[in-house]
Order: sequence, then structure tokens, then C-alpha cells
Amino acid sequence: MNTTSTYGKLYLIPCTLSNPGEVSVDPNDVLPQTIKRCIELLDYYIVENEKTARKCIKAICPEKSQPSLQLWSLNKHTEVSEHYEMIQPLLNGINMGVMSEAGCPGIADPGAVIVKLAHEKGIQVVPLVGPSSILLALMASGMNGQSFAFTGYLPIDKNEKKSALRNLERWSQEKNQAQLFMETPYRNNKFLEDILTTLHPQTNLCVACDVTLPTEFIKTKTVNDWKKQKVDLHNRPCIFIIQKN
Repeated sequence: MNTTSTYGKLYLIPCTLSNPGEVSVDPNDVLPQTIKRCIELLDYYIVENEKTARKCIKAICPEKSQPSLQLWSLNKHTEVSEHYEMIQPLLNGINMGVMSEAGCPGIADPGAVIVKLAHEKGIQVVPLVGPSSILLALMASGMNGQSFAFTGYLPIDKNEKKSALRNLERWSQEKNQAQLFMETPYRNNKFLEDILTTLHPQTNLCVACDVTLPTEFIKTKTVNDWKKQKVDLHNRPCIFIIQKN
């Protein structure tokens, strides 16, 4: 019977927080050298998008042989049955890596299903240090880092979205808890409008945009003060954080 010692290890490999398909910062500025050393040794990867993953690997490790790479794409269209096919190299004793489009795999990322499956099979999971827009935004927000919750995407329907925002605002006050959430980048400007028209004027709102990039923008103000400032968030990855005192 197989034991974990005969299986490969699953490495969770963070990427830069640039827009998908772009590496607008030097990876060496935001990623530790352990990431490069890991990529040098791994040829098998489960990724969110093959094209952008190859670009990321090339940017981090230019000398890496691209033809030697074997990549499996994991996204919302991937069938559950394909998950088992993806981890076959691990079961055969070969180490593999999981890479997100940006940031840390498994966090607001489909890679979590592979990590779950690895645990079920007794495969060792090795998380590597790298940037997470969620934690970096919270660190820079000035809000409660002792108690916080990440909700991810809110409903698309306008009424449901406003109801969700009011609930998050209420929970933030009742629990003294920072509430983090996000939106698809091309809808960010409209989303900010919805936030400002829905929440209490004195609720604190942090907008953390393009975190770690040259265009980084992180500000915490009351909703009322945000109404006095114009900011263009279109197609820029953002994390939003609210907390009502």
C-alpha cells in the first residue's frame, strides 16, 4: 500500500500581483528566491491559465526550459473527473506545483480543490511565501487585523448586492470585524458607486488597488470622504474593506 513518502509533494507557488498575462514588476522585488528555486526543479504544474502561467514562469526563471513543462489548466470549466487525472504525477512520486493567475494559490482561486484532493490522498502540501492582495490590503488598511472576514465576490444583482453590503456593514459593527470583498475589475467603478450610495457616511472604507505594482493605490477614508474624491478603478485589481465603528 502506498504511503505519503512514495508520493510527490504539492508545492503552492505564489506569483506576482500583476494583471493576468502581464508581469509589470520585477518578480525579484516581490517574490523570495525560494520561489525561483522551486520552479527550477519542477516541470509539472496545475495552473489557472496555461498561457499566463508560462509567462510567469519565464519572468521568474528565464533559464527554465519551456518545452520541458507539462501544464494542466484548472478553472470553472474543469470537470471534477479531470482533477484526479491532474494529480497522477503526484501519486507516481513526482513533485508538482499549483499556480494562480496572481498572488497565492488556493486563496480566492480554484487551486483550493486540488489542495483538498491532495489532503484526501495523503499527499504533502507545501505552501510557499508570496504576496496576497487580501492580507497586504488588510495590513495597510488600519482596520481590525485581529478579527476579519473575506467574502470574495458579492452578488451581481443590484438589490442583492446592496443587501449584502448592508449585512457586511452590520456584521463589521456588531463583531468589530473588518469585512473584505472584491469585484471583477471592469465593474469596479460602478461597484464603488454602489458602496458609497449604500453604506453609512461614517463607515470606514479602504480601497486597495494594484497592490505591489508601480500604480499601487491604498487609501482608507469614511464613505462620506470618499464621495468627495474621484478615483478610476476600471480594470485595476482591487480589494475593498469596510468597518463601521
